[in-house]
Amino acid sequence: MLSRAARPALRAGAAAIPARTANNGAAAGYATLREIEGRLKSIRNIEKITKTMKIVASTKLTRATRAMNDSRKYGQTSNEVFESAETKPLEGEGKKVLYIVCSSDKGLCGGVHSGLSRYMRRNVLLPGSQPADLILIGEKSRAQLSRTNAKDIVLSFSGVGKDIPTFADAQAIADQVTQLPTDYSDIKIVHNKFINATSYEPTIVEAFSEEAIANSPNFSAFEVDDEELLANLREYTLANSLFWALAEGHACEISARQQAMDNASKNAGEMINKYQILFNRTRQAVITGELVEIITGATASEDM
Repeated sequence: MLSRAARPALRAGAAAIPARTANNGAAAGYATLREIEGRLKSIRNIEKITKTMKIVASTKLTRATRAMNDSRKYGQTSNEVFESAETKPLEGEGKKVLYIVCSSDKGLCGGVHSGLSRYMRRNVLLPGSQPADLILIGEKSRAQLSRTNAKDIVLSFSGVGKDIPTFADAQAIADQVTQLPTDYSDIKIVHNKFINATSYEPTIVEAFSEEAIANSPNFSAFEVDDEELLANLREYTLANSLFWALAEGHACEISARQQAMDNASKNAGEMINKYQILFNRTRQAVITGELVEIITGATASEDM
C-alpha cells in the first residue's frame, strides 16, 4: 500500500507518460509538415518550368510547321523525278541496305524518339532480314540503337536539330553519305511523319543509289549522260529528301514536346492539390494533438 503522500506523485508520473508520447507525435507532425511543404514547393517549381516550356514549344511550333511545309517542296520534287523515271531499288545479292534515322539530341518530348527506335527494331532490324547499315542523326537514336545494333552503325551526327534544320545541314550529311566506301543496294531515310499537332508516325522515304537511278527505265528522257552529273543529281536529291525528313521530324518533336509539357503541367497541378489536402489534414492533426496535450496537462495539474 502506498502512503497518501506518494499517491499524487504517482498520478503525476502516470500523466507525464502520455504527455511525452504526445510531444513526440507533435514533433513528428512538424517534421511531416516540413516535408510536405518542401514537396509542394518543388512541385510548384516544376509546374512553372513545364508551363514555360509548353509556351516556348507553342511559339516554336508555328515556325517549325512553316519550315516543314517549305521543305516538302524539295522532297516531293525529288519524288516526282523518281516516279517519272520509274526508279526502283536494286535487289543485289550480298549488298546491304543503308538506313538513315533522323532524330535529335533533345529530350522531354514524349516518345517521339523512342518510337523511331522501336520501329527500327520491330520492322527493319529483324533476325534473318537483309543486312543493313545505320546512319544515326541525333544523340537520342544513337543512345537507343547502339545498345542493340552498335556494330551496324557506320556514321552518327549530333548537333542537328538545335534549331530549325536548314538545307546546309542536310547537304553536309549527304556529302558524308556519298563518301562511304560501301556499295549499297538501297538507301532509306526513316523519320517521323507529321500528321497533325497531336499525332505522328514513323515513315520511310526512298533515297535511291546512283546505280538505281542510272538503271531507271525512263531515265534516258532526262538526257543525263555525264557520270559526274549523275553523281551530283544523286547527292542533290539525297540532300532534298534529308532536308524534308529533318524538318518534318523537327516539327513532330516540337509538337510532342508541347503535348508532353501540357500533360506534365496537368499532372503537377493534380499533385499540388493532393499534397495541399494532405498538408491541411496533417496540420489539423498537429493542432489537435497540441490541444490534447494542453488539456491533459491541465487535468493533471488539477488532480495534483
